[in-house]
Amino acid sequence: MARKAKKLPSAKHAFVELSRRGPHDVLHGDLALVGLPGIVCTPRTGTNLPAVVFGHGLLQPPRRYLALMRHLASWGIVVVSPATHRGPLASHRLYAEDMRTALDIATGVRLGDGRISVDPDKLGAAGHAMGGGCAVLAAAGDPRIKAVATLAAAETLPSALDAAAKVKAPALHLAAGEDLLTPPVANAEPISRAWGGPVQMRTIKKATHLGFTEGVHWTQLLLHGKPEYHTQRIAKGLLTAFFLRALANDRRGDLLLNENVKGATIDQVNTHGKLAA
Repeated sequence: MARKAKKLPSAKHAFVELSRRGPHDVLHGDLALVGLPGIVCTPRTGTNLPAVVFGHGLLQPPRRYLALMRHLASWGIVVVSPATHRGPLASHRLYAEDMRTALDIATGVRLGDGRISVDPDKLGAAGHAMGGGCAVLAAAGDPRIKAVATLAAAETLPSALDAAAKVKAPALHLAAGEDLLTPPVANAEPISRAWGGPVQMRTIKKATHLGFTEGVHWTQLLLHGKPEYHTQRIAKGLLTAFFLRALANDRRGDLLLNENVKGATIDQVNTHGKLAA
């Protein structure tokens, strides 16, 4: 009897794997215990781990991204998210500084019960809306940041568009196709075109501005959109593949980074270079 042909890996299989919870148990706690208001999520144990700072959107508390942060931690990535500058007149410059401070804490303090440490050469930045723009500002001012990912990035003051040209680290920008607050044409697209290093942009076709968030929050009465499972799942899979590749040289998501995902195809016009050669 002929043997059944072995099924080759595909981008779809990589997406299914990386959008699911990873192999690590996850701890999360209060970043204020080590000097800055916010949330920290870590694997239960691990040394010399990669770390990502995540910036919240306008008026959003970090807990609205807890599932994404816990997801990345389940794949072995420490995530810190400062809860500062949550008012309507938030300072983008100061919040970017707080994001860099959060990385200082992650690298300088033994987390958990002392069994978790971060490698200072494996740092990334990410964020939603305002937090995405501030992640760009943070990366432009901190050469330690080796990878940047944004979700519905917003222009900032000082300009994230101007800062993008100074960043040589690889970037993944996910835009929301039905975003009325930070439409891709005025935000993620020009940031991607100006990026100084390899960059990939994808637009999630049916996503709204708040599709990346979770839970119920009063800002849903003012801002456009609502939490969307499909949008969150795409973000989990792609950010996991991207940060594992860029910070840990884990290649299991390479096919996913190089090919289209249903509902989130690669925007070839605003993409240059390769995230996974």
